[in-house]
Amino acid sequence: MLRIVFMGTPDFAQASLQKLYEAGYDIVGIVTNPDKPKGRKMILTPSPVKEYALQKGLKIYQPTKIKNNPEFLEELKSLKPDCICVVAYGKILPKEILDIPRLGCINVHGSLLPKYRGAAPIQWAVIHGEEKTGITTMYMDVGMDTGDMLLKEEVTIGPDETTGELWNRLKEIGGDLLVKTLQKIEAGDLRGTPQGEDFTLAPMLTKEMAKIDWKQETAQGIKNLVRGMNPIMGAYTFWKEKKIKFWKVNVISYEKLFDLFPDLAEYAYKLPEIVPGTVMFSGDKNGLYIKAKDAIIEVIELQAENSKKMNIYDFLRGNTIPIGEIFS
Repeated sequence: MLRIVFMGTPDFAQASLQKLYEAGYDIVGIVTNPDKPKGRKMILTPSPVKEYALQKGLKIYQPTKIKNNPEFLEELKSLKPDCICVVAYGKILPKEILDIPRLGCINVHGSLLPKYRGAAPIQWAVIHGEEKTGITTMYMDVGMDTGDMLLKEEVTIGPDETTGELWNRLKEIGGDLLVKTLQKIEAGDLRGTPQGEDFTLAPMLTKEMAKIDWKQETAQGIKNLVRGMNPIMGAYTFWKEKKIKFWKVNVISYEKLFDLFPDLAEYAYKLPEIVPGTVMFSGDKNGLYIKAKDAIIEVIELQAENSKKMNIYDFLRGNTIPIGEIFS
């Protein structure tokens, strides 16, 4: 069996590591990020990859940096890996590491390259309302996700699917595709395909990107943002200067709103004048409906500042949001 060094950090990577281990590969070293403080007590916590490696008794390395680190470089060379497998490690590998394994460095990427190169391909596919995405395995080079492609597997994104749900599907597919890729490389049945220059980028998400823009964004765009930021950080808006995160919403037409609440129909002619972000209906029996630029956002699940997630009916039983209030 091939000698493998595995580099990865989150649960997305742990799924691939588990598939490699169960397939019987000789995993001679695990490289993962240093433990990080988590929770209110800031307790140092190992990555999911480290936790799995500890369970299996695998050799673990946690360098704070991999560039200009001759000691770590020599340690990697001493392991004599046939291949280095990299899945969501979080650092770009320098050329001196890429040149170590005789069969190259293989990466599992969460998109159909060359679309969505970068740190957050799954999130951006959801935010942009893509109907399809997938997994690509590729040879690594010194660029950001620019190496020759090996295998791909396409999946359909559900209309209500969140980043978290898609992430959990793709991490299993990624592990299976990595094993299949290694098998084909070892058998000499696989060659890389250049990506070309027709690519898109998926940069790291920031908190500012999670803010809902009621005036500029369409209702579907708001829903996609909510889906895309779930469960990472939550799309947010402000009500009475307090931040509220939306975790799940639906889009309904103006016509549907008037079917649900006939008393509002007499105000239909005023819709063009109503500011996006305005509450059209609110009540603990029927929910919360907010005007967007072109349709209505029905809030399903939210989280008030310094509170926990809850469905809209539970929230409205303890909080009154009058019709005409404006989210900003």
